[in-house]
Amino acid sequence: MRRAYNVHQIRQFRPATLDFDGEWLASIGRPERTGSWLIWGKSANGKTRFALQLARYLCNFGRVAYDSLEEGLSLTMQNAIAEVGFSDGKAKRNFSLLDKEPIDELAERLRKEKAPKIVIIDSLQYTGMTYTAYKALRDENPGKLLIFISHADGAEPKGNVANSVKFDANVKIYVEGYRAMPQSRYGGGQPYDVWPQKSAEYWAGK
Repeated sequence: MRRAYNVHQIRQFRPATLDFDGEWLASIGRPERTGSWLIWGKSANGKTRFALQLARYLCNFGRVAYDSLEEGLSLTMQNAIAEVGFSDGKAKRNFSLLDKEPIDELAERLRKEKAPKIVIIDSLQYTGMTYTAYKALRDENPGKLLIFISHADGAEPKGNVANSVKFDANVKIYVEGYRAMPQSRYGGGQPYDVWPQKSAEYWAGK
């Protein structure tokens, strides 16, 4: 049976948060260090570039593992990482790329004592997970932040599992035309331009 909290205990609760600033604060607010997020968008709209920019920023708060189930260690991923820039500081020390690591192996990795606290999984469709399996992974890792990337069907995540994850996620980010449009339970809400020049060109025609 789960614990019940009285009003005093609720008021005393102080969750650990990520002290975002600048454009990240404007877009997402100050999120908790745990839970799940969902990023989705169509191909060639800046989704992966945004996820890597987010990963680079999150390296300021701890170790970040990026499980590239679709591309893995490849020339395109190498170029994308080089363009975003992980060559110095905390980004260089705290970022690691997982080469198409299956979800069961990732789950085992996360059980280790020194496992990364932030994990980006690209993509949800490539995991082959059911919504039940997603909830199990989330519940097994209450002290970690799990960020899933999803394909899109129009302006919505693709598939029933991705749509269910969207409703569960604390932060939901749709990427179109190199612009990320967040919906966050922690505030923020301002669009984030992944590639300002390309974003301006795309949205000028809308």
